[in-house]
Amino acid sequence: NEQLTLSGLLSELKLAVPWGHIAAKAWGSLQGSPVLCLHGWLDNANSFNRLIPLLPQDFHYVAIDFGGHGLSSHYGPGFPYYHQNFVSEVRRVAAAMRWSRFSLMGHSFGGTVAGTFSCIFPEMVDKLILLESSPFAVDCNEMENLLTYKRKAIEHVLQMEASQKPPSVVSPEEMLQGFLKNNSHVSEECGALLLQRGTTKVATGLVLNRDRRIAWPEHCFDFISRELYIHSIKKLQAPVLLIKATQGFYDVRRENDANKEPLLFMIDMLKSVLKKRFQYVEVPGNHYVHMNEPHCVASIISSFLQSKHQAPAHL
Repeated sequence: NEQLTLSGLLSELKLAVPWGHIAAKAWGSLQGSPVLCLHGWLDNANSFNRLIPLLPQDFHYVAIDFGGHGLSSHYGPGFPYYHQNFVSEVRRVAAAMRWSRFSLMGHSFGGTVAGTFSCIFPEMVDKLILLESSPFAVDCNEMENLLTYKRKAIEHVLQMEASQKPPSVVSPEEMLQGFLKNNSHVSEECGALLLQRGTTKVATGLVLNRDRRIAWPEHCFDFISRELYIHSIKKLQAPVLLIKATQGFYDVRRENDANKEPLLFMIDMLKSVLKKRFQYVEVPGNHYVHMNEPHCVASIISSFLQSKHQAPAHL
């Protein structure tokens, strides 16, 4: 069983929340400084299986499955998956683990959740690591779309509720091929790893675990203005490491990916606001470099975690 062969894997956790539980897995040392790891859109905690064993094992790493993902409970009927809800899950996990301060590491969507949390609860965050991510999703020139996204999100949930279609059962091979087709940046080995936690075996094949109400990132990302972005990052107390893959994504929606301007604006602002507390590193690889080639990022993350530079203790 792969669970047992992973170096330093401590345990599978289930943290109680009002709608059920948040599932998580822990590595490293229970006595170590805590690092909460947040996966990307539609992924799960196995996103960190290959990276965490390469990091210093005197930290306590906990990777959660966001609500509606992996082995975590789905939200109750009628309740949408908004960005703020995921930020709130981080606060709930910290309370359940009795952590008053911890570091955050987030990939893609998990990074925007981690970034938002770090600005709302700055005194709780020691260090912030963003893997192919940014602390928020900034919308520079598409104000018109923002109301459309909100409208579509509401209509989509109503449609899903009305259709009541049972989840598709497919063969493991078909499931993997479908997954890889939709996730061109994920290697076959890593796709199988995500599906291991992201599916349930039934008599005739596999079904996806995730809640089908979670369909488009636009519905769950909070797009904010430049002005709110600048105001928010001024609240950050934690040092920030942002790792960008050279062949990674620039735009959340993917179709505008040639437009690097919003991400470059966010990076420039982090540099000018945080100064020495901001570290930006480019690595060869694609959006899933932390899974496909974890050794490319492990030493950078290890140095950052072990550096003395941390947020001022809250007085």
